Amino acid sequence: MTDLISVRDLSIEFDNRGTAVPALRGISFRIQPGATVALVGESGSGKSVTAQAMMGILPSTARITGGRILFAEPGVAAPPVDVTKLARDGRRMRRIRGRHISMIFQEPMVSLSPLHTIGDQVSEALFLHRHVSRRAGMQRTAAMLGLVGFPDPDRALRSYPFELSGGLRQRAMIAMALICGPSLLIADEPTTALDVTVQAQILALINDLQAELGMAVMIITHDLGVVANVADEVVVLYEGRVVEQGTIEALFEKPGHPYLKALLRAVPHFDMQPGERLESIRAVDYQTGPLIEKNEPWPADASDVLLDVRHVSKSFATKASGLFQRRAGKTIRAVDDVSFAIRRGTCLGLVGESGCGKTTLSKIVMRAIEADAGDIRYHDRGRTLDVVHASEPELLEFRRRVQYIFQDPFSSLNPRMTVFDILREPLVIHGIGDADYRAAMAKELMRLVGLDPRFLNRYPHSFSGGQRQRIGIARALALKPDLVLCDEPVSALDVSIQAQVLNLLKDLQAELGLTYLFVSHNLAVVDYIADDIAVMCRGRIVEAAPRAALFREPLHPYTRGLLAAVPYPDIHRKLDLAAVLEGAARSPAQWPAPYDWSGDAGELVDVGDRHFVRMRGEPARTGVAA
Repeated sequence: MTDLISVRDLSIEFDNRGTAVPALRGISFRIQPGATVALVGESGSGKSVTAQAMMGILPSTARITGGRILFAEPGVAAPPVDVTKLARDGRRMRRIRGRHISMIFQEPMVSLSPLHTIGDQVSEALFLHRHVSRRAGMQRTAAMLGLVGFPDPDRALRSYPFELSGGLRQRAMIAMALICGPSLLIADEPTTALDVTVQAQILALINDLQAELGMAVMIITHDLGVVANVADEVVVLYEGRVVEQGTIEALFEKPGHPYLKALLRAVPHFDMQPGERLESIRAVDYQTGPLIEKNEPWPADASDVLLDVRHVSKSFATKASGLFQRRAGKTIRAVDDVSFAIRRGTCLGLVGESGCGKTTLSKIVMRAIEADAGDIRYHDRGRTLDVVHASEPELLEFRRRVQYIFQDPFSSLNPRMTVFDILREPLVIHGIGDADYRAAMAKELMRLVGLDPRFLNRYPHSFSGGQRQRIGIARALALKPDLVLCDEPVSALDVSIQAQVLNLLKDLQAELGLTYLFVSHNLAVVDYIADDIAVMCRGRIVEAAPRAALFREPLHPYTRGLLAAVPYPDIHRKLDLAAVLEGAARSPAQWPAPYDWSGDAGELVDVGDRHFVRMRGEPARTGVAA
């Protein structure tokens, strides 16, 4: 069979202020018509640079120093064309790009224009490459939006990206890439940071469209669970070189290169034994110091419960704009009568899809958002603080005890501040220590997260994603808190860096006696780090239990749906999409009795051993949640 794409000895380097930095070092692989090839590796391995070279969209600082990229246009008898020899803005390259080779970019909100409707953006490539009328083009665009799963394609034509969920924005990107019927679809991390259920639906959608349209797919990812579910062949990149390639069966059943073996060991999964650790490729060599270790002791009679949240609710009112006036929109209840308790020194995992209220709830705990109703009690060394009614001085002291790790390690760090200024800022705000103490603490915090104190004068952009997240962890620990709220801290990280950060969080918890509220949509990650787990859906906790009990015998259909959507790095345990669609993706009104929310949402019922499930029956009594 003639190769659709053949990459031969491709080398690319970047010009960094006169210094040549190699990005690719003679890589070779092929993609056959209709096949799915996965390009696997960490950030910086050269995956996205390879895709950019194939599309002819390399940045101006990049230069191809050797090799060829041969593209054979389907149905054309002419010999393959070398894409590297074509002018990036030339007519022939533009014909290939978009019409024959299309790309789904990693972050749909960044890639979509906020000023143009979805219809205009999806149809743009169609009008550029095909001779169709405006009416016929928009009809075809609506049909494509329907094909990728938009529930109301005609309405989607007039919608803007900010009006869509993350999953629908990604579907719009897929529609844009497929509107011209390409021969090859390049999917650059198409499911990174998406919910596991939305991820499963996107992967199934790509598979279905591939079969229907007969196109080849090159998927770029660091998630070996995704690879195991979609790929026919795998190409493993490490520092710009191909270290291993072959069929999916050969690489997963008998991996040869140590790097691939390490990637497989870095993926969290439900079969891990008690005490087993993820194996990160680069372990964090961290050190605790006297400033961090010196903390106020807990009295012997202090409460075991550190944080007690009872019957918290929060609603948001949307605004519907008219032509000349604004009128009241609908009210959305983001958090609905939620209760839970976190025992000191433990980790409570809060799991659910985007929009279920996890982040809102964590911000209510910090009182960054005011609750409409409910009670939050923080037990601090024999003293109990009513967080909801705390005064400003009490709230300032409370926020020394409770800190936050944000989801995006880049946007949460000020790009205009050095790491030294970032780490000492909490100390300055709370008036802790003099200049010498703050400088010493900044150095100790860097060592605490395994970074060299000599990097304190650098800015955030000079660090990798994993290093930036470790800086975020260091900042959160600057005030020596007791409770740390972790909001999706590893969702956007490579699997190997994810393992590194998760291991660091576990080690710091053990050494410093920290308590975590860990928010995530990935049950496999929460299974690794949490002691107790609470599952949220549409603002309510639907199931709560100790970690082992929840995974041994999940009772609620939503929990079972989330579990079914987690991709395993195992070709013999592929995703069951039907289970995903019947579980978490369905409306609560369609769940089987007694779990359905027809009439009312029921109560959390104690089924024994601190295991609670929401159903219509006996109300909950005591335990993890009530």
